[in-house]
Amino acid sequence: MHKTSATLLIIDDDDVVRASLAAYLEDSGFKVLQANNGLQGLEVFQQEGPDLMICDLRMPQVDGLELIRRINALGVEVPVIVVSGAGVMNDAVEALRLGAADYLIKPLEDLAVLEHSVRRALDRARLRVENQLYREKLEATNRELQASLHLLQEDQNAGRQVQMNMLPVTPWQADGLNFAHQIIPSLYLSGDFVDYFRIDERRIAFYLADVSGHGASSAFVTVLLKFMTTRLLYEWRRGGTLPEFKPSDVLGHINRGLINCKLGKHVTMLGGVIDEESGMLTYSIGGHLPLPILFENGQARYLEGRGLPVGLFEEAEYGDLVMQLPESFSLTLLSDGILDLLPGDTLKEKELALPQLVSQAGGTLGGLRQVLGLANLGEMPDDIALLVLSRNLA
Repeated sequence: MHKTSATLLIIDDDDVVRASLAAYLEDSGFKVLQANNGLQGLEVFQQEGPDLMICDLRMPQVDGLELIRRINALGVEVPVIVVSGAGVMNDAVEALRLGAADYLIKPLEDLAVLEHSVRRALDRARLRVENQLYREKLEATNRELQASLHLLQEDQNAGRQVQMNMLPVTPWQADGLNFAHQIIPSLYLSGDFVDYFRIDERRIAFYLADVSGHGASSAFVTVLLKFMTTRLLYEWRRGGTLPEFKPSDVLGHINRGLINCKLGKHVTMLGGVIDEESGMLTYSIGGHLPLPILFENGQARYLEGRGLPVGLFEEAEYGDLVMQLPESFSLTLLSDGILDLLPGDTLKEKELALPQLVSQAGGTLGGLRQVLGLANLGEMPDDIALLVLSRNLA
């Protein structure tokens, strides 16, 4: 919605018409400025900077078309609605060519038509400003990522710092949800990566990714993942209204991107979106093990899910699973490097032990650090990543 406090400027040499339009729009909640000719209107425009202008075409000294030209020359993007009794098609075409948001013919029998045009033009102007901000943010992110890639290739010390800087703040709180993570690389750079971020006022997204291999080449892909998710979010925002940000769509987007890049790398991933209004979790699995572990009422269990790795198969399809989150819970995401720390001789034995350890840790990242002895690890054969999100844990 546009801001109800928007300021409008009405320029018309007919005092009765101008007063009538101003009274109606003021009753509709707008602040209205007035001018009785083009020159005066231009002065008011430069002094007050209104959000939208309504002008007549046929006015003495400076007509409506010339006024639009002069405002365009100022380099200020303000929507203009032309209201004219002339009714000449050439004038309408020229006004629209110069950038007018709408062209209405006098007399206006229903002023609600004008109000609708004003609101629509303000909404379009707001979306244009938002898209420009998103574009500038994306360009800045692209520059940062390009610099990150160069650093990653030239200097592993700088590359490690870049990679750490790309990670989200930990711990992080969003309303009642708490997020915390830890990444332990087997080499100086990690092929594991986590991220979480707000999509809009009601939705939060998160993911954990485990890139095949180790070292700089795998770390390069984590930078690429950050870029692809950032760009995807920007592209979906461009229309002004975000569609459903489905984890399966994100995994499919990354799958296509990695295949097209021909890097010879694939990723296993877990991704999810939490709707804070409904308390629903939507998640998708991209060939990742172990599966997410839900902790509630002192018990821990694996969530369901399966899917192909990301970046291997062009025909891969990913599905979404939906569940209602408990009032009090934690959800633990882990890369498969954690399995090297678990007791048991077989993969099945290790996977059976993991929920028990999460329960023993009380479903918290701090508890897992202690239970798994993460502070005293020696050289590890694989990267380890942990992401824990929780709500209302005692």
